[in-house]
Amino acid sequence: MALDVNNPYLRTKVMTASPEELRLMLIDGCLRFLRQGLEAMESKDYEGQFESLCSAKNIILELMTSMKHEAAPELCARLDALYTYMFKQVTEGGFERDGEKVREVISLMDYERETWVMLMDKLSRERSETPDTMRAHDAAQDAGPFEPTDSESRLPLSIEG
Repeated sequence: MALDVNNPYLRTKVMTASPEELRLMLIDGCLRFLRQGLEAMESKDYEGQFESLCSAKNIILELMTSMKHEAAPELCARLDALYTYMFKQVTEGGFERDGEKVREVISLMDYERETWVMLMDKLSRERSETPDTMRAHDAAQDAGPFEPTDSESRLPLSIEG
């Protein structure tokens, strides 16, 4: 199932989205195709399963190739490993008609989505800070390591347990 490129609403949404929003759209699309593939697998619609899981794998490949490795090499290497694992699981799950492998990727991609939304929220807050707010934040940071502020990030730096 391909995206309708003639849909003016979708075209406008994609063309006006930030890079962060585009990545979220990819993650959401991948989850949608994974769920469609699993549903097709369970209903023995193997053509639908194949098409949906191929679309999910294509999105996983896009997520892999769109990372900027020079910005965060270690994080990108970890994400590459995760996406490679997901791609392998979707491929094997489709060939073996193993819904558990697809469910595992759905679970991992759901976690990826949650993490990405947290990052987007953090970036949005940082971009909306005024110079006065940033000075107050800097002063709070200077208070010492034992007095954390509410504005400190609670976002995990890695995806590992």
